[in-house]
Amino acid sequence: MNFKMLVLLSFVLPTGLFAQQSYLDEFQEKWHNATAYTLEVAELMPDSSYHFAPTADQMTFQKQLLHICRNMTWLSTSYLHGTDPEVDLKASDYSKKEVIDMLKNCLEKAGAAAKALPEKELEEMVDFFAGPKSKRQILTLMNDHMTHHRGQILVYLRLQGITPPKYRGW
Repeated sequence: MNFKMLVLLSFVLPTGLFAQQSYLDEFQEKWHNATAYTLEVAELMPDSSYHFAPTADQMTFQKQLLHICRNMTWLSTSYLHGTDPEVDLKASDYSKKEVIDMLKNCLEKAGAAAKALPEKELEEMVDFFAGPKSKRQILTLMNDHMTHHRGQILVYLRLQGITPPKYRGW
């Protein structure tokens, strides 16, 4: 009986360890594609339309991108031991190139923080304003939040008569 249990555990335990690593690998693949897609969307909007907002109470295209940058910086430095991209996000008027450079820097730093996250920390709980969350949940939030705001700016492109790039999933 003990031998059967030992054999069973030798197959089950490694599977659990690989599942966590697999999640981190999957996250990196998704993050890389989401970053490339977001930057491609940012490139498509003409500089002259970076201050476009569909209504007065919505963020401009530029502010949407800066919000993504701020949020990824906050999440990765506060919860994933990330390094600050050291970009000046306080001003409100940048050129298209400056915004794209800042966004690229922020997303690269956030991705690096996720890549450096040890698999054993995935289930570690952190204090979050919405209640305790695991670091795995923080990673999910990072992807979800970028997708949410990218979805908004895709509509901005359409409203400007610009066809968005083809969607990249994984």
